[in-house]
Amino acid sequence: MAMILQSLVSLILAMGLFWWSVPAQVPGKYPPPLSFSNAQLTQRNFSGQMLRTAEFSNANMELTDFSQANLEGAVLSASNMTQANLRGADLTNALADMVNFKGADLGDAVLVEAILLGSVFQNTDITGADFTDAILDGAQVKELCRRAEGINSKTGVATRDSLGC
Repeated sequence: MAMILQSLVSLILAMGLFWWSVPAQVPGKYPPPLSFSNAQLTQRNFSGQMLRTAEFSNANMELTDFSQANLEGAVLSASNMTQANLRGADLTNALADMVNFKGADLGDAVLVEAILLGSVFQNTDITGADFTDAILDGAQVKELCRRAEGINSKTGVATRDSLGC
């Protein structure tokens, strides 16, 4: 009996030392980002997920569903997002340079302060998307302004106004 009690006390002490050594979460700090760089993510479902600061650079995300996902600060550089569903996604401060958004749905997405240089928006639905302070090439802005319409449901900003059309 004494041996069982001694083992139990040792276990409790070991657990206490373990929990004491684990660093506490500091408010405002985020865990390390998820990394999906160079991954094949065709037709995956990430809808509604918290993907803040996730890394998707050079990934194939054709036909992937990111609707209503939180992609704040995510890195999507040089990825293929052909026909991806990003409806209502939050891409605030995202790095989405040289991304192929051909045929994608960016309707009602928030792209505030996103870096979108060199990205392709051919046949992309941008109805209600908010591009406020996003960094785009002049040619991209001209192309997007030709079909910009709607008001973002979260920010209340008109797509045309956010692009400076």
